[in-house]
Amino acid sequence: MVRAPLTPTQIAAGRRLGAVLRECRGERTVADVAEGAGISPETLRKIEGGRLLTPSFATVVALGRSLEVPVELLADAVSGAEIPSARTTV
Repeated sequence: MVRAPLTPTQIAAGRRLGAVLRECRGERTVADVAEGAGISPETLRKIEGGRLLTPSFATVVALGRSLEVPVELLADAVSGAEIPSARTTV
C-alpha cells in the first residue's frame, strides 16, 4: 500500500510540532529527551527538524511525558491554535 503524499496543511502541522518540541526541550540534550521518551535521538532530531512530519501518537505522548509538557499543548501546536511560548506553560 502506497501512502498518499502529505498535504501542505499536514506538512505545516508537523513543522509546528517540531518547533514546539525543540522549544520545550530548551537546554536538555536530544539524547536525554529521546531516552526519556524511548525513541532514538535521530528520530527526535527528525521530528524537531521537520523531516519526520507525522510521528505516531504514542511517540508524541512519550515526548510530552519526557518533556513534562501536557499533550494538549502539543495537540494545539499541531492544530495551529495560538499558544503562548511553550516554555512558559510548563
